Amino acid sequence: MTQDILFYVILAVCFGVVVILALGLGSFAKGGKDSAKFSNKMMRYRIIAQAVAVLLIVILVALRGTGN
Repeated sequence: MTQDILFYVILAVCFGVVVILALGLGSFAKGGKDSAKFSNKMMRYRIIAQAVAVLLIVILVALRGTGN
């Protein structure tokens, strides 16, 4: 049960990574000083979100490995 919930949380975090990436790339494509700052901030948030996603995936794999 916990693994199912964790799986859906991982999906949500991965979707968040894609959204953050799209926002950052879209802002980068606009150009300009303010857009560059916003794009850089989004890429920082993307790295954090990716780290969270990887950590959750490792936890899920560990839980599935010990559950058998």
